[in-house]
This record gives sequence, C-alpha cells and structure tokens, in this order.
Amino acid sequence: MITVSHLSKGFVSPDGDWTQAVKDVSFHVSGGEVVGIIGSSGSGKSVLLRCMAGLEQPTEGEVILTPGVKIGMVFQQFNLFGHLSVLDNVTLAPMKLLGLGRGEANELAMEMLRHVGMAEHAQRMPASLSGGQQQRAAIARTLAMKPEILFMDEPTSSLDPTMVDEVQGVVRTLAQEGMTMIIVTHEMRFARDTSSRILFMHEGQLLEEGTPGKIFGNPSLPQTLAFVNRIHHLVFDIVNSDFDLYDMTSKIKQFCIRYSIAEKMDSVTHVVEEMLVLISDFATPVHIEVDHSDLKQETSVVVLQREVEISALEKPGTDELAVILIRNASQNISVEQTPEGVKTIFEI
Repeated sequence: MITVSHLSKGFVSPDGDWTQAVKDVSFHVSGGEVVGIIGSSGSGKSVLLRCMAGLEQPTEGEVILTPGVKIGMVFQQFNLFGHLSVLDNVTLAPMKLLGLGRGEANELAMEMLRHVGMAEHAQRMPASLSGGQQQRAAIARTLAMKPEILFMDEPTSSLDPTMVDEVQGVVRTLAQEGMTMIIVTHEMRFARDTSSRILFMHEGQLLEEGTPGKIFGNPSLPQTLAFVNRIHHLVFDIVNSDFDLYDMTSKIKQFCIRYSIAEKMDSVTHVVEEMLVLISDFATPVHIEVDHSDLKQETSVVVLQREVEISALEKPGTDELAVILIRNASQNISVEQTPEGVKTIFEI
C-alpha cells in the first residue's frame, strides 16, 4: 500500500546549520500490516512518519501510495476543537469534506465513538475529558473519514500512565480488524505486542527491521540490542540520617510516571521507605537503586548496605510491621553478600 524509496529529509536550523533528520530510508508496507517505528529521541522516526503522511516534503527520495488510498493521522496532542462537542468534532470533516448531511454524519460519528468506547461522552466538551478520552475521540474523528492507512505519532506520549492502556486497547482492536497502521511509539511493550513488523531508527537511518520476535528477541546489530534492552535507573546514596525523604519519594513518583509504571509507584515507595525505617541509624552508607526495563517490563529496588554482614530485613528485633509491608509490596526478595556489603533485591 505504501513504498518509501531512498527518502531523506533535512532542515536548516535558525542559525543556518543543516540537520539531516532522515538519511536514505527505504521500505514497503503491505495492506493489513501494523508497522511500529521505534528509536531514541532525535532518531528521525517522527520526521519519517510526517513525510509518509504528506505533512513534510522529502529532501530526496519519494513516498509512493497505492492510487486512491485514503490516509488518516492521529497526533500525540489530540488537536480537538475546544469549542465543539466530541460529536461535533467527529462530524465536522465528514460534513465539510465528504458532503454528508447532519443526520448521516451523526450516525457515522456515533458508530466510530462506539468503536472506541466514547459514545456516552458524545455531548461532552474536550476540556471535560481525560487525556485518554480525548485521544480516543481523536481516533474516532480520524476513523470517521474511513482511512485505509492510519498514521500514529506517539499516540500515548501525552497521556497520564493510567490512561495509556485504554488507547492501546483501541489500537490493538484496529490491528485485529486488519487496519493498516504505521505507529511511532516509545512504548516497547506496546510496539512488541501490537506490531507485525518493527523498524528501528538510529541517527536518521533505518538500521534494522524485522518481526517483533527478531527485533526484541534476537536483534542483529549492537545498537538495536542496546536500545531494546535499555534499563532506566534512579539512584540515591545516603551517608547519614540527614536526608530529604520527601524529595526522595517525589523523585520515585516522577520516575514511575515517566516510565509508565504508575501502578507500581506505591509498592516501590513502600519498599524504599520501610527499608529506611529498618536501617534507621545509617551507621554505614546506604546505596538505593530503582531499576526498570522497558522491554521486559520488570521493576526492581536494590538496597546496598555497605560494610555490614546482614540485611536490615533479617536482623534480630526487626520491626515486624515494616517487614510485612515490604513483603506485601514485593513479588520476590533475595539477599546477596557482596565485597561492598549486603545487597537486598526486591522484585516489584
């Protein structure tokens, strides 16, 4: 349905420098495919998508669409008209561009809103909706134009983590129904579970492509392996009892929100706070690390008590309530003796 042939795109910055955002990219998308485009920020994936959707003109190369094919675009910022109801947002384009009458447009709009679980919100104004609801309304608006190819640019990046799943559910349903989609996303689990093929962009180049099983399970290039296996870290080093617990818990919450693990926020916070209660005297330095893997969706808390031989979790006279809270918040707990001290690892 769409062929990208030797596409390059460059920009002149305000200070006159030339930036090559996309470099000689070629690939083909067949009908019914769901192609996920992944890569780090600045890798050129969104610029590539905008060129494919006709929103940017390539510097070199071309995008070839099957003649007569209709395309639709879903943006990360929703772009709903704030002065119109959800229903009117969805009916506007079919009435203006397709020439539908009010009754026919309303019927079409309600069908699309039902499809994304938004029919009951048809008369509400965008400002009264959550981010997830606004994005679902934006998807319904795009679907009302009956596109055959759907482009999505980071459709979940502007959402609170608690709202991500509802939008991803809609996308999965469209994929199951055979909608051709090209999706730029930073959500690795979403890309793996939804896509039939993955494109990995790196420094403007299409570095590797393949099935989700290949890209996430057995990538050919070290750059791909490093990207899909990346682990995010949040580190605290405590040398005495004079530390800012409020600042620490605030950073943990920000970390969980940033990496879409808000559902684990309370458990991570409880483990850290209660371990600090158990350690209490801080006679030796304590190193705390919160780790999260995008691909495996695994989260852990590591507490290294330096220069000691027994974990605060196991020492005699330990606060039983703190231990109960820690165990309830953890899926698994292991203790290791290292040259630096005792390391307690909590899988969340």
